[in-house]
Amino acid sequence: MAAARTLLGCPGLEGMSDAVRLAVVVLASRTSSETGVVEIRARELGRWLGLSESRIRHAVVPYLRRSGVVEVDTLAGEFGEDWGLECRVLPMWEAQNEVGHPLALAKSELATLLRLMEALMAPGWAHGDGSVTPPGLLGGRSGHGAATDRLALLLLVLEARDTGQVRLCGGQVSKRYGRPTVTLARLLKCSPSRAERVLARLEDAGLVERPRVKTGSGLRQESRLVVPAVAAAHGAGNRGRRARPEAADGSVSDPAGTTWPGEDSRSLEKPQVNEALERSGSEVEDLAGSTALHTDHSSVVDVVCDADVGGGFSGSAASGSCARPERADTCEDQAPDVPKASSQPVSGGKECPLRGENQGEGPGERVAAEATGSRLRLTVVDGDRGQQRQGQGLADLDDLRHQTSLVPVAWLWSRLNSGQQAVALRAVDRALVALSGIVEAQAAPQVLANRLADRLREVGGEALVRDPMGWLLGRGLVQRPACPDLRCDDGIRLDTGSDCPTCGNIVHIRRGLRAQVAARVEADMPYRDPAARHEEFERRLREATVLDEARAQSRRARVAREVEQRQEAVARRRALQEDAKLARRQAPCADCGLPDCAGLCPGCSSRRRTETLVREAVDLAVAVRADLSDAAAVAELTQQCETDTRALLASTCERACGAEADPSRVAFTAPDVARRIRDERRDAALRRLLRSSEAVAESDAVYEAGLRHGGRDAEVAAEQAAEAAGRRTAELLLRQRLGELHAARKRSAAAMAAA
Repeated sequence: MAAARTLLGCPGLEGMSDAVRLAVVVLASRTSSETGVVEIRARELGRWLGLSESRIRHAVVPYLRRSGVVEVDTLAGEFGEDWGLECRVLPMWEAQNEVGHPLALAKSELATLLRLMEALMAPGWAHGDGSVTPPGLLGGRSGHGAATDRLALLLLVLEARDTGQVRLCGGQVSKRYGRPTVTLARLLKCSPSRAERVLARLEDAGLVERPRVKTGSGLRQESRLVVPAVAAAHGAGNRGRRARPEAADGSVSDPAGTTWPGEDSRSLEKPQVNEALERSGSEVEDLAGSTALHTDHSSVVDVVCDADVGGGFSGSAASGSCARPERADTCEDQAPDVPKASSQPVSGGKECPLRGENQGEGPGERVAAEATGSRLRLTVVDGDRGQQRQGQGLADLDDLRHQTSLVPVAWLWSRLNSGQQAVALRAVDRALVALSGIVEAQAAPQVLANRLADRLREVGGEALVRDPMGWLLGRGLVQRPACPDLRCDDGIRLDTGSDCPTCGNIVHIRRGLRAQVAARVEADMPYRDPAARHEEFERRLREATVLDEARAQSRRARVAREVEQRQEAVARRRALQEDAKLARRQAPCADCGLPDCAGLCPGCSSRRRTETLVREAVDLAVAVRADLSDAAAVAELTQQCETDTRALLASTCERACGAEADPSRVAFTAPDVARRIRDERRDAALRRLLRSSEAVAESDAVYEAGLRHGGRDAEVAAEQAAEAAGRRTAELLLRQRLGELHAARKRSAAAMAAA
């Protein structure tokens, strides 16, 4: 999206960390189209970035403020930390009324950006109604490098075509790293070595692929960069082939190996996500040096005999002499009197009627040919009816998971037509999804295959199944738990393959109940005949069973009521929150009284922010220049610095906006100017404190300690350590002086109030 690229290219983000840059895009995607403001907790923002709440407060929020791209207002927590964040992405705010600006996003465009971010890095949520929103592709990634990985994946997705291929950079690149790594390095604005580590982590997670292209010499030299999720989202395998430029000799030319998507899309079948290597051309030779390709033919089954074909047909060759699935003259030697409906490619056996061997059979006779590999059956009756195609075989299924799952019922599968197979495949997908929540996703196909094999043993084999479709949907693919445990299937634990312990417990409880009832009957009727005792035993056992079921129903009803009450409480709480939120949004401005401003209009908010920055700049100047023990001197210097600071702010705003500028424009410009003044005062205060005796003593001590370690570069390392120690000391002294200044002002105010 142009909006994400524009945000990442803001001047204020130059030199910022990847976490700060990614935070800007996340906040932009969650910005409300009505208010232009996003309210988010620091912890929730950390979940989006893969960072801890402490890291957000100390390493992200301060730099967001310093960048000038995001305006952050915080809600302080119990200990004064940044707990809640109210953020406004200023470039989007300023572009609201600019027609055609990349950041002037409509509500639908904001929703699209949010869906993209959720698909890539959403942390996942568990809702109050029990539903669960799954995390994005990198939602579970956290810790060191998590924000960089998320930003890298976002940039690659933005640069990817519909086929998942990423546009690689041009020009000369380092052979040590390769073009994909250099491309990512330029997108991240980092070194190739760091980009290589990021790319390796994404590749290990299965989010990107680097297929190697086979050159004319047979070596795999050129490489590509593919994002399989993009290809899957666009359904690249279903689109037709795009035209490619031809060389002067008629050969297809693609010297870069990266510019033409879908160049290996010969198959009309939809590829899976894990076949992005094939779509990106991993098995295609270097076309720049190859001759013109032969005309494409329909995909047919493998030839199982060597037919002696001659006559100079185009493409005539011995079987197995090329990598094409069939020779070009598959149907050129067909009998002229065979109807057109029967001219589809079939198996090339010795008695194949479409090879010319059985030309004596007229169109009025029934001709059938069945392909062993693909379960393809052609039937021609009286030359008037077309072919009757059975469904595809397991070898024709695109997804390897489907093939593995349906191996036990391969013969039943061949009896289904294509429409029934489509419905059955959806049922297989649902069963695999359910099993993936119980066992590992890689083991789910084999578990489903074991279930189908067990179901077949129950009925006595495939030959005894009358209705394959009904048997698959109603018996073969469904899970049959024998107990409340969701992992149980016919008394077998799906995750371990052993007997279900819950079923064993139920059997044990029932046996205990029978033993108790039998003992009571034996005690009450010691001298009755066995038939009477057995009848009484059965009666009491039925009564006990009914009583237990009534108790279970009572427990379930109570639990249902509790769940309903909790849901009602959650609904009431959400309604109260919505009412409070609506009331807060409709509250007038506390300063100017403008209605529907959520308590503070933008102009007054800018003025408040300006006043806060001016006070911070004055405190920085007074803290390093005044004698903090003299309250009168502190008050006098504070008044003088405030007057000078406000005069400097006014003159700078006048130069930036003009003498006749609109006051609202000046109000929005003042916070940026005040922030620069504050930062300059802070830098000046730190430089002054660096020359203090405490900072100098600390630097000298660290420098001498570094020299004592010795080594080849001891002096350079000692100087660097001494400089860092001096900066830390200056920052500590500045914090101490600011604390003393605030304490002195409080004492002065208390003394004046007492007087």
